[in-house]
Amino acid sequence: MKKNPHPYLGLALLTGLNLFNYMDRYVLASVVPPLKAALLLNDAEIGWLTSAFMIGYFATAPIFGYLGDRWRRKGLIAAGVAFWCLGTILSGFCNDFWTLLACRVLVGLGEASYAVLAPAWLSDLFPAERRNNAMTIFYVAMPVGAALGYMVGGAALSYGGGWRAGFWWAGGPGLLLALALLALAEPRPGASDNGVSVMPKGLSEFAGLFRIGDFVLVVLGLTAYTFAIGAFGAWGPTFLNRVHGLELGFADHFFGGVLVIGGLLGTLVGGFAATAWERKSRAGYAWLITLAAFLTLLAATLAFLEDGLTASMIFLGAAIFLSFLPTGPQVTLQIEAVPAHLRASAMAASIFVIHLLGDFLSPALVGHLADWGHDPARPGAGLQHAMLILPVAMGIAVLFWGWLAWRQAARAAPAAE
Repeated sequence: MKKNPHPYLGLALLTGLNLFNYMDRYVLASVVPPLKAALLLNDAEIGWLTSAFMIGYFATAPIFGYLGDRWRRKGLIAAGVAFWCLGTILSGFCNDFWTLLACRVLVGLGEASYAVLAPAWLSDLFPAERRNNAMTIFYVAMPVGAALGYMVGGAALSYGGGWRAGFWWAGGPGLLLALALLALAEPRPGASDNGVSVMPKGLSEFAGLFRIGDFVLVVLGLTAYTFAIGAFGAWGPTFLNRVHGLELGFADHFFGGVLVIGGLLGTLVGGFAATAWERKSRAGYAWLITLAAFLTLLAATLAFLEDGLTASMIFLGAAIFLSFLPTGPQVTLQIEAVPAHLRASAMAASIFVIHLLGDFLSPALVGHLADWGHDPARPGAGLQHAMLILPVAMGIAVLFWGWLAWRQAARAAPAAE
């Protein structure tokens, strides 16, 4: 008799792995100055290390999506964890730019398998009425893991381990949870929806995801949203330094602290509020993410236009909190918009599109706009004006997600009559 998977044990292990997923991703940023000096790197090469991770991440996501709907996900996830942990540990042994670049691609490749397959696994552990709360808990690991990445790297530098030890300390623990996951029973696709396991037919069915209206609208909105959030994270501390004269180290600490507190609270508040809204309205998830994007747009616009440092920091903090509200519901919407046997493929398609057209491009675009608008008399004016493209992108997210909410509300109305 086949053993039934325990949903909360699965949630705990997957959330723990997600914590290390984001910790390994962000530890590089915490050790840039000593790493740059030791390997004699320039700023452009540091930037390429980040891009290398992104290429390994979104370029391989479709492969894992295709395999994840056909093979056992447990083995693929464990292999992905092993790849990203190995890439992180080996980063601490690198002595030149090219080997470190290869290690960052390996980290991105491993994390792609996890980002694609873990939400699909989780969706099969919990029925629809409990799924969004489970997704919310799972994604709380994002801000906490990112903060731990900074903390682990900082601790390695502070206590004599050096920048190399930061990678070693971050890379090892995930392997233990991966071994624990191998002992866990895996749910069959569609188990929580009482569906029958169906084998995907091929690439034509994968392409058919983009004919599902709700899925397309979620992904289009998320692409614009990711475009804004990616550049916001890349340029936020520099914005406070260049436009308002805040010391860069303090600006980094401010963003790190707000990311942890605002990200944690925003993810929890948005997720649980969306669940409550969905119980009253079948379009609750969609209305929540639309409202959150609109409020983020307002807060970010005020932050970028404000002349005073204190007020700008307050609005930036509010924008970070508000930007985390859609974290859980938008994933739940993607998962529930597609057939159960294509959930891994849907996550893969989403990851590929939102990163290729979103945060892979937006930091560089803001930089080019800032250079184009540079005014020697007002050194911060170019960047201040360039940042205003981000609320515009968030407005595009509002339009797509609002359209989705309207569609879902319209479908629910006849059933209520």
